[in-house]
Amino acid sequence: MQEKQHKAGFVNIIGNPNVGKSTLMNAFVGERLSIITNKSQTTRHRILGIVNGDDFQMILSDTPGIIKPAYQLQESMMDFVKSAFEDADVLLYLVELGEKELKDEQFFNKITNAKIPVLLLINKIDKGNESLLAEALQHWQQKVPNAEVFAISALENFGVAEVFTRIIELLPESPPFYPKDQLTDKPERFFVNEIIREKILMHYKKEIPYSVEIDTEEFFEEENIIRIRSIIMVERETQKGIIIGHKGAPLKRVGVEARKDLEKFFGKQVHLETYVKVNKNWRNDDRQLRRFGYNNK
Repeated sequence: MQEKQHKAGFVNIIGNPNVGKSTLMNAFVGERLSIITNKSQTTRHRILGIVNGDDFQMILSDTPGIIKPAYQLQESMMDFVKSAFEDADVLLYLVELGEKELKDEQFFNKITNAKIPVLLLINKIDKGNESLLAEALQHWQQKVPNAEVFAISALENFGVAEVFTRIIELLPESPPFYPKDQLTDKPERFFVNEIIREKILMHYKKEIPYSVEIDTEEFFEEENIIRIRSIIMVERETQKGIIIGHKGAPLKRVGVEARKDLEKFFGKQVHLETYVKVNKNWRNDDRQLRRFGYNNK
């Protein structure tokens, strides 16, 4: 009997901020790899999520939302988006119901002239009605004639299975790129940093979450417990005061919530210590950005 061919490829998700890219990736992978909040610029890195089947390996890539960069950190975030065009076998262009255009004309031209399959996914259809959806389908079919258009709700898991099946059909024949038991390309410390950063995005306002970077200095895994020590870095002394808060209560809340999520993620008890340090102007410092995994030049 002829053996079934193995398929493998890179499926890269792009779109404006907050359209649901991370929710979609997590729905595909079945794990919470990308942090999700209602603030834009939640995703800063390009995160791979690997979905394995007997005869396929789908390597999904969640990228930052497309923005016009205001400082070096954001320029680096857009470099992750550019790289997503270069190695994709299938491109998923995610738009929100009611949205009419991509915020960057150059990226949009790349999509409409792509030589690879493009799936245009209209997300959040649970937020609208049939006439809105019909209008959106017509708009995007005209605007991106090279794309196959799907209507989905990543949050409600509606239409996701159909897109998943279509992607597998489009993947090229290839042996797997990663071991079959691997879920992502990122190390454990990366997910510790992201989970703590998510809590800060949820509980602090204005500029604070965008001025923060997390550095996990210690990660010791013992038989029954993981001991973690993480530094929350801010750009100014005043921000340090805000993060710690009155009698340290806001910082404690971040620690407690992050620990609960980490215990779920790693499946064992976690002891988490968090400290706050000032690291002036890290968002515009090449050396610092490289250290935090942004500047890959």
